[in-house]
Amino acid sequence: MQCRDNCGACCTAPSITSPIPGMPDGKPAGVRCVQLGEDKRCLIFGRPERPAFCGGLQPSVDMCGSSREQAIRWLDELERATAPTFTNNHRVPDPQA
Repeated sequence: MQCRDNCGACCTAPSITSPIPGMPDGKPAGVRCVQLGEDKRCLIFGRPERPAFCGGLQPSVDMCGSSREQAIRWLDELERATAPTFTNNHRVPDPQA
């Protein structure tokens, strides 16, 4: 599957914790990446400075759905499902770790 034209959902919806050129602390969920071009394509695609997280996101029918809005919803759900749990302002350790 190829990326949908004028989508960029995967460059907006998820949080990215590793450095991105122009965003040294990564980016929070829901914030447009500074490397997302006006055509909603990644400006650093295929370059070594592109975060590994980004390279791991591959377009799929499940993730992309039939519209940018569906992709945003799916990625938002994934973000919530994988967010660390906090109790009294402290991160709860992952029992799998």
